[in-house]
Amino acid sequence: MRARTRLAMGAIGAVAGAALLTGCGDAGSSGTDAPQTSASGAGCAPVAGQQLVALEDDKKLQNSDNVIPAVNSKVATPQLIAALDKVSAALDTPKLVQLNKAVNDDRKTPKVAAEEFATANNVTSGIAKGPGGEIVVGAGNFAESQTLAELYRIALTAAGYQVKVQQIGNRELYEPALEKGEVQVVPEYAATMAEFLNTKANGPNAQPVSSPDIDKTVTALKAEGDKVGLTFGAPAAAQDQNAFAVTQAFADKYGVRTLSEFATKCSGSATVLGGPPECQQRPFCKPGLEKTYGLSVGSFSSLDQGGPLTKNALREGKISVGLIFSSDGAFATS
Repeated sequence: MRARTRLAMGAIGAVAGAALLTGCGDAGSSGTDAPQTSASGAGCAPVAGQQLVALEDDKKLQNSDNVIPAVNSKVATPQLIAALDKVSAALDTPKLVQLNKAVNDDRKTPKVAAEEFATANNVTSGIAKGPGGEIVVGAGNFAESQTLAELYRIALTAAGYQVKVQQIGNRELYEPALEKGEVQVVPEYAATMAEFLNTKANGPNAQPVSSPDIDKTVTALKAEGDKVGLTFGAPAAAQDQNAFAVTQAFADKYGVRTLSEFATKCSGSATVLGGPPECQQRPFCKPGLEKTYGLSVGSFSSLDQGGPLTKNALREGKISVGLIFSSDGAFATS
């Protein structure tokens, strides 16, 4: 379970069961027939399957949480930023999914996974030498952050720095360390970091500064960073944000690929949404699906925050759709 707090989610909640309701198609059916459209109000019962797919957020419910390097401004030389930007340029969401699969499923260390990725994607090619010196790259206490930190280490080493990676913990610990210069670089997420700095400066009820537009989010992030001595590199195409997943068998059975299609075809009593307990109140989860997409579900299954309980419930045909993270290795197709 990753430790960083998302815009939509809080801490992991307790596990509670939810009864499955009958509807269009039996839970656990194979999904080999032609796509079905549920009768009005019937919803779409769960369909078991091993492969998970993310429904496209076609109306942009989620804000732009692209991976982005955060740097203490005192060390943010052009060469250092350029080296970190090489990592950003090499990363998109499918590649981040594969990196997470390599660590979480294939049991490679973040260091090994990062080194293999850097070699395969020529990350160090053309990196100019900087002024050198010691750099500490901080990492959050979840595997993705540690792998990204190792990628930053590789790029900065190629730029002539002496680099070590230090796992620190959650953002509440590593962000102050970054401001103080106790660590100099941390892999971050644009919208989440923008709102962290925003609420830290302006209080928990501050007007949000991030949006689904990555350019607007980065502009706001850099403005917040300037106030506390932080500089940000270029955002990667890779995003790690809330995603609503179904099994491939479910998507095939009901003919859904987007959240709009899901809301149109699957609103109704048989549809079961799974996620952490706070999903029922948070604006980027159940209320957001209702407001942005007009989705109505029959029941909610209280599980975990993008973790094994939610993924297993999808695979076992206990929930129709579940909230997991868009870069989860479960989305890998090979």
